[in-house]
Amino acid sequence: MSAIADPKAPFVRRNRRTTRGNTELWGWIFMRASGVLLVVLIFGHLFVNLWAGKGIHAIDFGFVAGKWASPFWQVWDLLMLWLAMIHGTNGVRTVINDYAERDTTRLVLKSVLALAFVVVVVLGTLVIFTFDPCPAGAPANLLPSFCHA
Repeated sequence: MSAIADPKAPFVRRNRRTTRGNTELWGWIFMRASGVLLVVLIFGHLFVNLWAGKGIHAIDFGFVAGKWASPFWQVWDLLMLWLAMIHGTNGVRTVINDYAERDTTRLVLKSVLALAFVVVVVLGTLVIFTFDPCPAGAPANLLPSFCHA
């Protein structure tokens, strides 16, 4: 008959190397700081897009094109994308570390998470900085009404 472990005792993972340094501390600090900054960025985004303008009915291709014509809004949306992705990825990484018991499972899940992070950040950054609502040489019938062919 095996003894029941003390429920208040800290969980010790077997066969796992301990790391020295303050990685988890810096992750914890980052989560708090990025959370505060994300609240400012997101509420600023919602205020400008929904409340200061004509509401949700005014948001269309032309609205986004006009907004992203300004470097200020490109950087604003880029910061929001990057911080949200880093913040969310760090949170999911923490959940994986807490609940994935096997090292191989943890490695696979973290690899998929890292791949998803890279794909979303790279594609989002490319969209923000390469977005052109009026590409040269495009057929006039495919261009938005505000583009002059």
